[in-house]
Amino acid sequence: MNLERLPNEEKLNLCRKYYLGGFALLPFLWLVNVVWFFKEVYFKPSFTEQMQMKTYVQRSALGVLLWAVILTAWITVFQQYRAEWGEVGDYLSFTIPLGIP
Repeated sequence: MNLERLPNEEKLNLCRKYYLGGFALLPFLWLVNVVWFFKEVYFKPSFTEQMQMKTYVQRSALGVLLWAVILTAWITVFQQYRAEWGEVGDYLSFTIPLGIP
Protein backbone atom coordinates (compact mmCIF):
# COMPACT_ATOMS: atom_id res chain seq x y z
CA MET A 1 0.00 0.00 0.00
CA ASN A 2 1.28 3.45 -0.87
CA LEU A 3 0.67 5.65 2.15
CA GLU A 4 1.87 8.73 0.30
CA ARG A 5 -1.40 8.88 -1.65
CA LEU A 6 -3.67 8.77 1.40
CA PRO A 7 -4.82 11.91 3.17
CA ASN A 8 -3.82 12.22 6.82
CA GLU A 9 -7.34 11.46 8.07
CA GLU A 10 -7.33 8.13 6.20
CA LYS A 11 -3.88 7.31 7.55
CA LEU A 12 -5.14 7.87 11.08
CA ASN A 13 -8.22 5.75 10.41
CA LEU A 14 -6.12 2.91 8.99
CA CYS A 15 -3.64 3.13 11.87
CA ARG A 16 -6.53 2.94 14.36
CA LYS A 17 -8.03 -0.09 12.58
CA TYR A 18 -4.76 -2.01 12.68
CA TYR A 19 -4.25 -1.09 16.33
CA LEU A 20 -7.72 -2.31 17.32
CA GLY A 21 -7.39 -5.39 15.11
CA GLY A 22 -4.37 -6.48 17.12
CA PHE A 23 -6.61 -7.00 20.13
CA ALA A 24 -8.41 -9.79 18.25
CA LEU A 25 -5.37 -12.00 19.01
CA LEU A 26 -3.72 -10.87 15.78
CA PRO A 27 -0.41 -9.34 16.91
CA PHE A 28 0.81 -9.41 13.31
CA LEU A 29 -1.48 -6.43 12.69
CA TRP A 30 0.39 -4.51 15.38
CA LEU A 31 3.67 -5.35 13.68
CA VAL A 32 2.32 -4.13 10.34
CA ASN A 33 1.06 -0.98 12.04
CA VAL A 34 4.51 -0.22 13.46
CA VAL A 35 6.31 -0.91 10.19
CA TRP A 36 3.91 1.06 8.00
CA PHE A 37 3.45 4.13 10.15
CA PHE A 38 6.84 4.50 11.86
CA LYS A 39 8.16 6.92 9.22
CA GLU A 40 4.89 8.84 9.15
CA VAL A 41 5.02 9.40 12.89
CA TYR A 42 8.72 10.05 13.51
CA PHE A 43 10.24 11.40 10.31
CA LYS A 44 7.53 13.40 8.51
CA PRO A 45 6.76 17.05 9.21
CA SER A 46 4.12 17.60 11.88
CA PHE A 47 0.45 17.33 11.00
CA THR A 48 -2.71 17.34 13.08
CA GLU A 49 -3.27 13.58 13.33
CA GLN A 50 0.37 12.75 14.02
CA MET A 51 0.17 12.72 17.84
CA GLN A 52 -2.75 10.29 17.87
CA MET A 53 -1.01 8.07 15.30
CA LYS A 54 2.13 8.15 17.45
CA THR A 55 0.12 6.78 20.38
CA TYR A 56 -1.24 3.94 18.24
CA VAL A 57 2.21 3.10 16.88
CA GLN A 58 3.83 3.11 20.32
CA ARG A 59 1.10 0.93 21.82
CA SER A 60 1.30 -1.43 18.84
CA ALA A 61 5.07 -1.76 19.33
CA LEU A 62 4.52 -2.49 23.02
CA GLY A 63 1.90 -5.12 22.12
CA VAL A 64 4.23 -6.83 19.65
CA LEU A 65 7.02 -6.86 22.21
CA LEU A 66 4.73 -8.29 24.88
CA TRP A 67 3.46 -11.03 22.53
CA ALA A 68 7.04 -11.90 21.53
CA VAL A 69 8.09 -12.26 25.18
CA ILE A 70 5.06 -14.40 26.06
CA LEU A 71 5.43 -16.60 22.98
CA THR A 72 9.16 -17.08 23.57
CA ALA A 73 8.56 -18.00 27.20
CA TRP A 74 5.85 -20.52 26.26
CA ILE A 75 7.98 -22.14 23.56
CA THR A 76 10.93 -22.43 25.93
CA VAL A 77 8.87 -23.97 28.74
CA PHE A 78 7.06 -26.34 26.38
CA GLN A 79 10.27 -27.56 24.76
CA GLN A 80 11.90 -28.13 28.14
CA TYR A 81 9.03 -29.92 29.89
CA ARG A 82 6.90 -31.56 27.19
CA ALA A 83 8.22 -35.05 27.91
CA GLU A 84 7.69 -34.65 31.66
CA TRP A 85 4.06 -33.65 31.15
CA GLY A 86 3.22 -37.10 29.80
CA GLU A 87 -0.14 -37.36 28.03
CA VAL A 88 -0.89 -33.67 28.38
CA GLY A 89 2.36 -32.83 26.59
CA ASP A 90 1.47 -35.31 23.85
CA TYR A 91 -2.00 -33.82 23.44
CA LEU A 92 -0.50 -30.35 23.13
CA SER A 93 2.01 -31.52 20.51
CA PHE A 94 1.16 -31.29 16.85
CA THR A 95 3.81 -33.86 16.01
CA ILE A 96 4.94 -36.36 18.59
CA PRO A 97 8.69 -36.94 18.31
CA LEU A 98 9.85 -40.54 18.20
CA GLY A 99 12.52 -41.93 20.47
CA ILE A 100 13.38 -41.72 24.12
CA PRO A 101 12.90 -38.28 25.69
